[in-house]
Amino acid sequence: MAKNIILMCLIFTLFSSGLAVEVGPLQDFCVADSTSMVMPSGLMCKNPMQVEANDFYYGGLNIPSNKTTPTGINVTLVDVDQLPGLNTLGISMARIDYALNGINPPHIHPRATEMLVLIEGSLHVGFVTSNPQNRLISRVIHTGDVFVFPAGLIHFQRNVGNRIAVALLSLSSQNPGLINIRDAVETLPESVKFK
Repeated sequence: MAKNIILMCLIFTLFSSGLAVEVGPLQDFCVADSTSMVMPSGLMCKNPMQVEANDFYYGGLNIPSNKTTPTGINVTLVDVDQLPGLNTLGISMARIDYALNGINPPHIHPRATEMLVLIEGSLHVGFVTSNPQNRLISRVIHTGDVFVFPAGLIHFQRNVGNRIAVALLSLSSQNPGLINIRDAVETLPESVKFK
């Protein structure tokens, strides 16, 4: 009798987890309709008959944006807000230009893995594993190298070369999110901060 109960539990677990798997999209695309007031997980779809080539196009990633941060980086993000055709496709990208000694400070993307391709220069890159080890995994990469930052882990990049550095990033979400660790800690009440 106990064996039958265990077998039934095992079968139930297999079937219920199989039903919980995310399925692929049910249509070819779902171009974001930024005018819709309905906000499901993602954005509502534009009428397919109104979709055009420009919904799938972004021009200018070859040019750095004109917004340089105090830490010496310049980020050009291409996510669903700039490219509506990315809606529901689970991908986005960015270009980062690093000044000499520029740093993309410790941060996380709560909804995405990041893959960085270094187009020009040399970067010290790394991430910190989760508890209990909290290990630093890092190295210096050079032009043509690729480095991956797992989703949700604190990571950074710093220009250690003698010229500017340029990287292209691929993110496994149309909206990867960004939490800058320093900024997040500064918003905490003093009673919970480390002294």
